[in-house]
Amino acid sequence: MTTLLTVAGFLLGALVVLAAILVLFSAWTARKVQSVLPPKGRFVDVPGARLHIREFGEARAGEPAILMIHGLAGQLSHYTYGVVGRLAAHHRIVVVDRPGSGYSTRAPDTSADLSAQAASMAALIRTLGPGQAFVVGHSLGGAVALTLALEHPRQVAGLALLAPLTHMRDDVPPVFKGLAIESPFVRKLVAWTLAIPASVKNSAATLEAVFGPEAVPRDFATKGGGLLSLRPSAFLSASADMQALPAHLPLVQARYEELRLPVHVLYGKDDRILDWKANGQALVDKVPGAKLELVEGGHMLPVTQAALSARFIEEALSAAGAGVQ
Repeated sequence: MTTLLTVAGFLLGALVVLAAILVLFSAWTARKVQSVLPPKGRFVDVPGARLHIREFGEARAGEPAILMIHGLAGQLSHYTYGVVGRLAAHHRIVVVDRPGSGYSTRAPDTSADLSAQAASMAALIRTLGPGQAFVVGHSLGGAVALTLALEHPRQVAGLALLAPLTHMRDDVPPVFKGLAIESPFVRKLVAWTLAIPASVKNSAATLEAVFGPEAVPRDFATKGGGLLSLRPSAFLSASADMQALPAHLPLVQARYEELRLPVHVLYGKDDRILDWKANGQALVDKVPGAKLELVEGGHMLPVTQAALSARFIEEALSAAGAGVQ
């Protein structure tokens, strides 16, 4: 019995030491990433969140600002990588880290559901000046943009959606299964111990799955902000975002027929994360006047096909009657 207790004590001690090492590694990695990729924008306080935004260009007379919302586990650099630079000479662009993502924070008592995120975007639009915004949404950002248009229609002039999530699927994409932790306690424990080492180990396979069949740009880790995912806060936010979807996305998708604004959708035929038929075609079938454009490519169109994405956004803005020449 004494031997068994000794062994058990040794194993418990070893686990405690290992956990401490993992916590220290995660904290060190997060500090290192933030020193390499510090925030470059300004912060705007809205109910339930402190949003990190970057602003570029100036709007033409009578033209709304373009607000760009990124997807799950992403941040605003997905747009500044190549899309923003192609549009900022002629338009006012605002890119935002969603609540909890990038350098934006979410208040502890604020939900990660689509309605709460849409409300924060609506509040941001109101702080940007009078009038509406033309909203661009990628992946999960597309679901947020659609919720924003449904629940705050006076704030939205039109939508340009890039590979948007629009309908709830029965399963979780394999690359995101690590985020499917329902218990907040276990989620936090994993975030500060296993999540960062596992992300480092699996980064190549994860990026290949998200970007495929297109190649991952060599500078995505820095220019595209990929390194910012190697922080416990990023894991916690992405997990909360995904956990909140089943209770809210079905409510949103049931209302698509109510939309009465220009909606344009761009999808890669070979998207490995979201199926274009189940999300792109299914959306335009429900929204009066909505249009779908299919291209050769995968899920990360704002990064892999920045010129095409910028052209799509500009054409959608023009079609919305924004007065683009």
